[in-house]
Amino acid sequence: MKLSSVSVLLVVCGLFHQSLGASDYRIAVVDPNRVVEQSPQYEAARDALQREIEERERSLREQQEQISALQSKLERDGALMSENEIQRLQNDIRSRTRRMKYARDEFQEDFALRQNELRTKLGRQVQEVVVELAKEQEIDLIISDGLVYSHPRIDISDLVIERLKEEFKKKSASRLQSATP
Repeated sequence: MKLSSVSVLLVVCGLFHQSLGASDYRIAVVDPNRVVEQSPQYEAARDALQREIEERERSLREQQEQISALQSKLERDGALMSENEIQRLQNDIRSRTRRMKYARDEFQEDFALRQNELRTKLGRQVQEVVVELAKEQEIDLIISDGLVYSHPRIDISDLVIERLKEEFKKKSASRLQSATP
């Protein structure tokens, strides 16, 4: 029998209720999407990724412009060219188009891989902060993905975001100190 995440949650809550008593445990909720989107780490990672891809995007645009210029030349001057010149130009256009397609595919794969790496790294940071807060605030159960509803009083997403901001400031300050002679 396959249990849904809600069924598992109800079973876990029931077990907590039976073993600890109704008022002896604390449950909290974290909205991982909101935490990630509002964290300075996400913004910094997004900006770094954007800087990484700008050069490659520029190169791809330049390649496309060169191909377009060659195609225009073929259309414009084709009637005046010899058969060998036309063939050479067509081969050059095909070759450049293949290379550009390969470069674009490689770029898209690299971009997706880099995005996943950054997302995984940020996910680990969020997980560490959530566990740290759970221990500090003596929270017995924290629920995240698959949540249908939660009351705002048990949502600790803002605390997680604030902690991530603090850690980001500390890392930024230490980088500045180490870069200053």
